[in-house]
Amino acid sequence: MQGLVSVARGKAIAATSLALLAGALGSGCDTQEEADLERGKDLFTNGCATCHALTEARAGAVIGPSLDSSFAQARANGMDQDTIEGIVEAQIENPRDVDESDPDYDNLYMPAKIFTGSDAEDVASYVASVAGVEGIEPPPIGESPDLFISSCGGCHQLEAAGTAGGIGPNLDDVLPGQKAEMIAKSIREPEAELSAGFESGIMPVFDANAIPDENLTDLVDYLIESTGGSTGD
Repeated sequence: MQGLVSVARGKAIAATSLALLAGALGSGCDTQEEADLERGKDLFTNGCATCHALTEARAGAVIGPSLDSSFAQARANGMDQDTIEGIVEAQIENPRDVDESDPDYDNLYMPAKIFTGSDAEDVASYVASVAGVEGIEPPPIGESPDLFISSCGGCHQLEAAGTAGGIGPNLDDVLPGQKAEMIAKSIREPEAELSAGFESGIMPVFDANAIPDENLTDLVDYLIESTGGSTGD
């Protein structure tokens, strides 16, 4: 589900996804009874959240279509969870279901089979359980590393958290030596000082609504400790 494409291209993907939804309304699919939803969420956070919005995962990316928007109307029209799961798994298997004669063909990009086997089943089952569900909210923000994984791990690599996001800087490289105030400012005001080699507009602003002040302190302490620093400095 990762791919570096423009927002305009994301709109083309969204149109394709909606067409696939319409074609799959009656297809159905048996829910994966053995699917691990927590594992599916972790895989989604690390592999999909950099491109797709999904409220329950605290993902707000706009490169690809919003999964909430894509499935909300379908649910309202009576699409069941099994069918949504089948659509998601089919999109993971073959996301470029577009005729080569289509003028938007070259503008669509999502790697095929980014997940396979049980990984694909777990991601599809997780997305199907939460995407477009009316009134759904993300779970309460807990202590790091959960906070880091849910809010940052899709874009940043951090060995201690087991994340490998490559959209933003590798935090194991850029954080050692930074003071708490500097790290907090880079989260609240990511445009204030950009890391070398990275352009503006990539990282969203995490204000107090996204990460409350008390959770920000916890997150910053976790980042310092995870990269060899001391929170007491």
